Amino acid sequence: MMGGNKKSQQKFTLTRIATNLNRRLWAVLPCMLLILPFSTVQADDLAQIFELAANNDPEIRQARANYNASHTTIDQGRSFLLPRVTVGGSTSRDTAGPAVETPFGQPHSFQNGFNTKGYNLSINQALLNFEAWYAFKAAKNTDRQAAANLAQAEQQLILKVATAYFNVLRSQDNLASFQGEEDAAARVLEQTRERFEVGLIAITDVYDSQANYDLARVNRLVEENNLNQALEALEAITGRPHSNLESLSSDFPIESLNPDTLAAWVNLAMDNNLAIKAAEYDFAARQEDAKSARASMFPTLEISAGYGWNQSANPFSFFPAIASERTNITLNFSYPLYAGGLNGARKRQAYYTRDASEEALLKTQRDSTQSTRNSYRSVETDVLAVQARAQAIISAESALEATEVGAEVGTRNVVDVVLAQRTLFQTRRDFANARYNYVINTLTLKQAAGILSPQDVIDLNNWLE
Repeated sequence: MMGGNKKSQQKFTLTRIATNLNRRLWAVLPCMLLILPFSTVQADDLAQIFELAANNDPEIRQARANYNASHTTIDQGRSFLLPRVTVGGSTSRDTAGPAVETPFGQPHSFQNGFNTKGYNLSINQALLNFEAWYAFKAAKNTDRQAAANLAQAEQQLILKVATAYFNVLRSQDNLASFQGEEDAAARVLEQTRERFEVGLIAITDVYDSQANYDLARVNRLVEENNLNQALEALEAITGRPHSNLESLSSDFPIESLNPDTLAAWVNLAMDNNLAIKAAEYDFAARQEDAKSARASMFPTLEISAGYGWNQSANPFSFFPAIASERTNITLNFSYPLYAGGLNGARKRQAYYTRDASEEALLKTQRDSTQSTRNSYRSVETDVLAVQARAQAIISAESALEATEVGAEVGTRNVVDVVLAQRTLFQTRRDFANARYNYVINTLTLKQAAGILSPQDVIDLNNWLE
């Protein structure tokens, strides 16, 4: 898969990020839910919870709003290259006369006045403005960066929902194990007391059994709190409580990775990791900003045209009201010679910012490589851990059976039985945790490579029961 898609992945563009991933995320889910039975009495599955999170999670809604706000920068940058049309108008009434009544006339009144009115229309168009042109190109790259950030937030939502979901399942399995361990400890305690009462064992065995039971009970209480916290974390994402979830099938495949594909995963991350894409677009935007700052010292050329109409009347004049029109076409040339050092300082600032963005891109690339390699090795370790944990359960069960038989014949004591039981329940918890670690680390690896998508939610959902 990775080798065949390498060329297409190298042609990865922001348009593909903003359209394909967005379209898959919000268009696939409704269709996905149509084929999944839903009822209030059924358990919630991963697809249903993800659909709720896509609509209700505050972080993803904030990311969408931030993208929409950033997207307006394109229109703002383009506005400096397009014509500017201005229309205006005015009307006024002028009066003149004595302030008080005199033998020569009446007191001051607005009736003894005249009106002046007019309107105007002007159009301005930049013919040569390199500063605005480079600023517009910077805005386009900033918009691409915002789209990459939104796509990254959507991938992070997938990982966040899956982590919260499987953390609940993890805690439920752990709680079931602790409850089983508590029940087993209670039976051992009861049997120990009965044997002590008939004089078969010493009181110290009863104390050991009691201590083991108390520890199992405490562990169960702690895990109940952990489960409540996991459910609260899931509710914080979707805005709804989820008391019943579908569990991961015991047939879920744990597949090992090809050791020779580590370099391929790293190359895939270099081509598709959304954090790298965002950093690349930020660097491209800062380069255009530097060009724009330098171009602020270039000459500009602008053409403008205007039309105006005005009418004025004077009652003290022998001439009637006269209306006049005026038009103009102007070509404006401007060449900034000196602005007190402002333009030079802005240019230096833009170039320093560009250099900082380049270093940030390099750091993001290195962090992505490290994250991809670590995630790859984690998945490999999880595969081996699941296999080892499964074998450990078999060994622990055999050890417990042998210890119980030994306790019956007197070659083992109750402490040995308690330790064997504790080991068995611990190995079962370790096995369950290893499976969930594999699921989460696999998704983390895909996110690091930039290929995590809602299809992974669908695939996982098919293994829930």
